[in-house]
Amino acid sequence: MTREPEPASEPDLVDTLAHTAFVVTGALTRIAAEHDVSLTLVRVLGILRDHRRRMAELAERVGVDRSTMSGLVDRAEQRGLLARHPDPDDRRSVRVDITPEGRALAVRIYGQLSAELAPLIARVPEGRRAGLAAELEQLLD
Repeated sequence: MTREPEPASEPDLVDTLAHTAFVVTGALTRIAAEHDVSLTLVRVLGILRDHRRRMAELAERVGVDRSTMSGLVDRAEQRGLLARHPDPDDRRSVRVDITPEGRALAVRIYGQLSAELAPLIARVPEGRRAGLAAELEQLLD
């Protein structure tokens, strides 16, 4: 017999986190569509904006298999958004870098998302925003 998972002890928090995820994902989905990119590619651009990653690390971080990530990188390379390079530390691995065009797109998308979420963020008192961000980051670590 399969046991049902225990209900969350904080249903209001669970509902609020789910609702927040839907709002942010909806905004990202609309913005990605405006730029004719997938939501997964938006995530990859965001990750690579700040860090170089090996292909395998990128696939794991995004939650897709390596072949899926390879196809995504292939298509992004064709558009000039990403580039592959041999990993100098491991000849069997490939690193993925964001190109200047990819970085520019990532910056535009982030700016659009910031503008779209600004009315929600404005509801949080300015003195509490950094604390809220830190708490959410702690949940994700």
